[in-house]
Amino acid sequence: MLLNLISNQWTPSGSPESTPVFNPSRGVEIARCPVGTAGDVDAAVAAARAALPEWSQTPPGDRARILFRYKALLEEKFQEIALLICREHGKTLVEAQGDLRRGLDVVDMACGIPSLLMGQKLGQVARNIDGEAERFPVGVCAGITPYNFPAMIPLWMFPMALACGNTFLFKPSPKVPLTAARLVELFVEAGLPPGVLNLVHGGVETVHAILDHPGIQAVSFVGSTPVAREVYRRGTANGKRVQAAGGAKNFMIVMPDADMELAADAILSSSFGCSGQRCMAGSVAVVAGRAAEPITEKLRELAQTMSVGATDEGAPVGMGPVIDAVALDRVQRYLSLGDQQRVEMLVDGRRHARPDEGYFVGPSIVAGVAADSGLLRDEVFGPVLTLLREEDLDAAIALANTSPYGNGAVIYTRSGGAARKFARNVNCGMIGVNIGVPAPMALFPFAGWNESFFGDLHVQGNEGIQFYTRTKVTLTRWS
Repeated sequence: MLLNLISNQWTPSGSPESTPVFNPSRGVEIARCPVGTAGDVDAAVAAARAALPEWSQTPPGDRARILFRYKALLEEKFQEIALLICREHGKTLVEAQGDLRRGLDVVDMACGIPSLLMGQKLGQVARNIDGEAERFPVGVCAGITPYNFPAMIPLWMFPMALACGNTFLFKPSPKVPLTAARLVELFVEAGLPPGVLNLVHGGVETVHAILDHPGIQAVSFVGSTPVAREVYRRGTANGKRVQAAGGAKNFMIVMPDADMELAADAILSSSFGCSGQRCMAGSVAVVAGRAAEPITEKLRELAQTMSVGATDEGAPVGMGPVIDAVALDRVQRYLSLGDQQRVEMLVDGRRHARPDEGYFVGPSIVAGVAADSGLLRDEVFGPVLTLLREEDLDAAIALANTSPYGNGAVIYTRSGGAARKFARNVNCGMIGVNIGVPAPMALFPFAGWNESFFGDLHVQGNEGIQFYTRTKVTLTRWS
């Protein structure tokens, strides 16, 4: 049974109940995660509140030194953590390494916190009056993270929150708690004082306790859109700052002048990387005009030859399993929906199903999908690509803008004019031009729009710093 971390001590949960943690490559249980209680959250918040006065007054340079040590430990244990991600999530080794590396980029940024927290000052803002704006910590913050990026998404949150002088309660997904525990353990090893970072496992009851707790000032969340909406509603109703990232249905537009080899490789990686289990996955490819035939055949060829297999030992396969039996059933139900609606199944990933070995479904490509089909409208969150045709760029943009989501959209073209028109008119927050997955680097915000994000300030970049701080303005006049 996994333990909580409270004030740097590994502590049993108050709940006797637990849920299984699976190795999705084998379909076998590898750990148990406690269901969690409101009492667990109370204990973590008490520890965080006790640590806050001292930590918030610790000079930013001293906080940065602990972050530098943490970064060094993550680099030292890089391969170990990547293999742990492979084992409990099912990512390929390359994907797991990318997961951790993108999280490390945020730690890199947090190490520069003395410069990032510098305020503003203007002498003589009025006659004989000087003005100064300074950033202060928000207080006790919490992070609720999903299963699809066991390292990157937690590292979006607590390194920057702690660098800004807050204390933190971290609740990871019960599907991938082993990576979470290791990330926290290494931070303690780096010299983090007791109570500054606390780990609480759990499910719905734990989430509700976090959202309702009066001792928590800010909550960061990543998950599905229905849950993100509720997290935002409940958290803000209780007076908290909330950033809640939700789901997506990302469109990729292929123009007739595109480099077809580049486009096909990028679409394949975007749609089927991480087994399609990411909110930046390319879900719909819209092929404009005469681009249809060459790109369709290339995608079919690449998807049919993509290797699918176990990843828990870091084997060099093209794609691993989905996270669990529930996810496998969801993907198969959508593909069965395609059967019922008589869509054209260009590639059927169900041929890779191995129910006695793990949660496997291969890459699938469907065409001829109706406008009201769930295959076009819903976030499948699995390796399913919907392929559509439109006459021109205007029609493709109009189709993309019918989606209620707003995470990412991509265009493949050699035309600067087409790229500019697309970037300015498509209704989402992260744009790629000849890029498979336009997820921004740590210096820029992860800028979802519409039903893909609830809140005002996103994770990463300057918006992340603004979310974890509040501004105090001082006006001074001396005789």
